[in-house]
Amino acid sequence: MKAKLFLVGLLFIGFSAGSFAQSTPVSNNKQRNQSKRIVHGVKTGELTKGETRKLVGQQVHINHIKRRAKADGNVTRRERREINRKQHRASTNIYCKKHNIR
Repeated sequence: MKAKLFLVGLLFIGFSAGSFAQSTPVSNNKQRNQSKRIVHGVKTGELTKGETRKLVGQQVHINHIKRRAKADGNVTRRERREINRKQHRASTNIYCKKHNIR
């Protein structure tokens, strides 16, 4: 129970940071969907505590990259590509961990 509350709280903090500069709506939607998938995996028991911790850490890292990219008021193609690449990798990791694929 505490782990679920911690997870939900951590995800909420990550998304409540908001965008101060240029918006990245596609990236935000991807991240929101990934968080829902992680929470669903915790609820159904598909994810262990360790897997959840790694996946949430990956989401926090992506949030950090997004904040850093938005800090100067302009998200460049290179920054957007890096964010998309990391989100794709995170999505693959979520799938693999939920389905126990090594």
